[in-house]
Amino acid sequence: MKTVIKNISELIQTETNPKKWIAGKEMSKISTIKEAFLEYEDGIITAFGSMGQWKGIEDWNNTDIIDAEGGMVFPTYCDSHTHLVFAASREEEFVDRINGLSYEEIAKRGGGILNSAEKLQKSTEEELYESALNRLNNLIKLGTGAIEIKSGYGLTLESELKMLRVIRRLEKNTEVSIKSTFLGAHALPKEYKNNKDGYMDLVINEMLPKVASEGLADYVDIFCEKGYFTIEDTKRLLDSAQKYGIQGKTHVNQFNSMGGVQASIELGALSVDHLEEMKDYDFEALKNSDCMPTILPSCSFFLGIPYGPANKMIEKGLPVALASDYNPGSTPSGNMNFISSLGCIQMKMTPEQVINATTINTAYAMGLEKELGSICVGKKANIFITQDIPSYSYLPYSFGENVINKVILNGKVIV
Repeated sequence: MKTVIKNISELIQTETNPKKWIAGKEMSKISTIKEAFLEYEDGIITAFGSMGQWKGIEDWNNTDIIDAEGGMVFPTYCDSHTHLVFAASREEEFVDRINGLSYEEIAKRGGGILNSAEKLQKSTEEELYESALNRLNNLIKLGTGAIEIKSGYGLTLESELKMLRVIRRLEKNTEVSIKSTFLGAHALPKEYKNNKDGYMDLVINEMLPKVASEGLADYVDIFCEKGYFTIEDTKRLLDSAQKYGIQGKTHVNQFNSMGGVQASIELGALSVDHLEEMKDYDFEALKNSDCMPTILPSCSFFLGIPYGPANKMIEKGLPVALASDYNPGSTPSGNMNFISSLGCIQMKMTPEQVINATTINTAYAMGLEKELGSICVGKKANIFITQDIPSYSYLPYSFGENVINKVILNGKVIV
């Protein structure tokens, strides 16, 4: 069945020659078409252009018409870094931070990741699936059409596999494009508090082979940070994952620059994520690499830590991606509209830069740049239609408002 969306006031992020990503000065540009139409069939975009180019259709019986009624059409957001599967919220730690405790101090008291791990280990797979599905459905309403979900709140073989099976189940049962990431090296469980090498042995020699044999992960990740896992741990894990054909994506430079960016690039990581603390050698390492620097601004907002230096990256000719880091401890929101607003308001990115950073570049950070991230013939019809808004800059400007009227994934209107 063919579908045509007509009366689009502006079609955003169009491409005729798709790019793998947008970098440097090019991030300040996007291509749009005013007074446009969009056509798709079997969930794939087949044509788009101005309403003047659309000559109508001959067989109305085999065509659905959607009237955008003057709204704009965007490609859906690609959120390339989340921890969507978790057992419970952690608002008590939110209060602890208000009372002056740091992220590290809360972790030392048994909070943080270990808090989530303890609760998740007691939860059934069905409970985790139902709560994650509810969160995912809420994110779809806010315009997210692709999402990467990490494990890492299990920290045992059984619970890590449980999380990854939930992610695969979400992928199977929803229209959202989902990538699964094994993050067993997220924190040290209590029983391995003084035996990090022993826990790395568990992750690499027991968890990873099982994850690979069951096809549960598209990527592997590690929290490379002081007090968590070292450069050597990162090299060891990513090297082991490569032997199973699983690419890396790493948490690096959240609180310290300690060589994680360089190690990740050397081992072929698809993206390096967080990047709040960057040194000159980090920027240099990213040049001429195929690794996507990914910034998580809502984590900075929630924890009150510095924002990643997006403008400096762009000035140096690098691409930049923005993702949500949705998780119960440091970013209890996956609202990519708010991420867009933070990019503009707090990080001083232009609306055009933010659009590139939340669509094409995050699609690349998920390995989905050939399928998603722009309005392009041959890509999936994953789009959202806005209300009648004055310009695409209005979306990040009006940060407390959901201006999305309709979300379409794989050509299907999501109700």
